[in-house]
Amino acid sequence: MGRHVSHWINGGPATGGGREKDLYNPATGTVSGAVQLGGAAEVDTAVAAARSAFPGWRDTPLGRRSAILFRFRELVRAHRRELAETISAEHGKVISDAEGEVARGLEVVEFACGIPHLLKGGFSENVSTGVDAYSIHQPLGVVAGVTPFNFPAMVPMWMFPIAIACGNTFVLKPSEKVPSVTLRLAELWAEAGLPQGVFNVVQGDRDAVDAILEHPDISAVSFVGSTPVARDVYTAAAGRGKRVQALGGAKNHMVVLPDSDLDLAADAAVSAGFGSAGERCMAVSVVVAVDPVGDGLVERVRQRLERLRVGPGDDERSEMGPLVTDDHRARVASYLDVAVTEGATLVRDGRNHPVLGQPQGGFWLGPCLLDHVTSDMSCYRDEIFGPVLSVVRASSYSQALDLVNSSPYGNGTAIFTRDGGAARRFQNEVQVGMVGINVPIPVPMAFYSFGGWKQSMFGDSHAHGTEGVHFYTRTKAVTSRWPDPTPDGVSLGFPTTG
Repeated sequence: MGRHVSHWINGGPATGGGREKDLYNPATGTVSGAVQLGGAAEVDTAVAAARSAFPGWRDTPLGRRSAILFRFRELVRAHRRELAETISAEHGKVISDAEGEVARGLEVVEFACGIPHLLKGGFSENVSTGVDAYSIHQPLGVVAGVTPFNFPAMVPMWMFPIAIACGNTFVLKPSEKVPSVTLRLAELWAEAGLPQGVFNVVQGDRDAVDAILEHPDISAVSFVGSTPVARDVYTAAAGRGKRVQALGGAKNHMVVLPDSDLDLAADAAVSAGFGSAGERCMAVSVVVAVDPVGDGLVERVRQRLERLRVGPGDDERSEMGPLVTDDHRARVASYLDVAVTEGATLVRDGRNHPVLGQPQGGFWLGPCLLDHVTSDMSCYRDEIFGPVLSVVRASSYSQALDLVNSSPYGNGTAIFTRDGGAARRFQNEVQVGMVGINVPIPVPMAFYSFGGWKQSMFGDSHAHGTEGVHFYTRTKAVTSRWPDPTPDGVSLGFPTTG
């Protein structure tokens, strides 16, 4: 047995749970270790530590909080390669992609370093005679995050830097498929000087999630995962009075208009569709080719997929790694035969794609391309979350727009065109939370919010940016008067601004 992954509670490693789950190397299919699975008891212990640490951390001066965040930032930067290798070993994504994930997480840490400015309230003098009014932003208390396997460093780092900077204490439940990197981040927090109990990690599965949703001392829950689970998380947590942001699934469309540079569009479709083996909530999974560019675009994409190098994440030649588990690989591959049965054309079957080094075992599926897909097919309706790109033909811009807006998902979308008027019209009319114009993966920078519309988002606050600060704080309005002592000062009249 290889490494043994435990929890991190009250400033150090912790054991408990009684159950374990095997960890795998997705490139070989072999067991590489085990992770403990905590439940209600471990969540209780972590929340107790976070609750105990909250008053002291809440009252820690902003400059001191910011200094700890700056030190954490430098430590993460210094260990970026190590963190990427840890991610690659458990997830399977290539190391360059994992390094990019860490870099995007770091951008949120850098944003949170400016917390003294971000927490400034407002002040109005003389709202009434001798009366001032002002607002202050205060932390919620103990908050929690439940994060997915596909970005085991970046998505947690969209949550906890801002939450902690705002003065909250944090309990993280990472994916049990890719748990190790969060423990290393916890160690770096401790090295940066974060007090014990401010950041805690409970490894686990649904039992731990249920305990978080039910715990009376957790004030807010951030979640990223599939739409059905996001809806359940929102319902369960909000029903108990918690603040919730639950980011769900996606079916991201990339619309290609007839005036587009087809080589640029093909490059973008392959990059956005097959990076990280398609295991991204912002992956392009549907290309909408507006007549008459369909045939030319499909052929360009096919040619690029033939040259795509699939191999182990630690092989520098690899551009795309394996899928995270064997079950997930089987599920993704099953859509190919069903799509053909439903009338789609299988242009590129990734089940036959060569793998660098020809390793034995492993959860391999190369890039797959389906053409002549329609909106009633399962490959179109479902979030496949793998290296399968579907091409839908549209006769006009209006038909393409209607297709995007008819989707129950509204996470990300993109349009490729040389026409500024068409692009501006699209950004205005499309019912999606994040829009790219000649940008295939429109992930906002840390100082803008991340989040979708419709069934891609449950809750009213998106992730990171100023919306993240809003989510992790409550606003308190204060009305202040310091009058000179006067006789007979009692008045039962309604206060006015006179």
